[in-house]
Amino acid sequence: MKEEILIPEGIEVQLNSGKLVLTKEGKTNERVFNHPMLSVKLNDNKIILETKGETRNEKRILKTSISHIKNMIKGLLEDFEYKLKICYKHFPMSVENKGTDIVIKNFLGEKKERRTRIFEDVKIEIKGDTITLRGHNIEHVAQSAANIENATRITGYDRRIFQDGIFIIKKHDKKM
Repeated sequence: MKEEILIPEGIEVQLNSGKLVLTKEGKTNERVFNHPMLSVKLNDNKIILETKGETRNEKRILKTSISHIKNMIKGLLEDFEYKLKICYKHFPMSVENKGTDIVIKNFLGEKKERRTRIFEDVKIEIKGDTITLRGHNIEHVAQSAANIENATRITGYDRRIFQDGIFIIKKHDKKM
């Protein structure tokens, strides 16, 4: 089975022993494609993905790899954006950005602050009760949003009563 992905103008592509590097205007997305059933090749302005057979497993690997490459290209053309909402009912919570860390203070009245790490290439904007994360790598932006959401996860309490936390409310996901 063979699939081709057209590379938009202005994006530089390098392929070295399975490592695909896409670059545009100082932004870089890279990923390693080293599955034994998949071969990745470059031809002019196309990325060619090919599998030996057409089994369900090989089709699954091929389609997943295509999605990864399309997300890499989409991120270079337009940043991905996740929005999170700060919700509290009893204790007002404060959120600060300190370099590559997000610091959450006074969560459920706790004296100890909660910290979570975000990726360096993700830009953070905190306005009122909304946190906006932007970046060109969807995996870094999504994992950073999940880390923030997970830092305020409450276990052992009824979620209907204890509704405090930081929650993902919007994912920027336009079809290509």
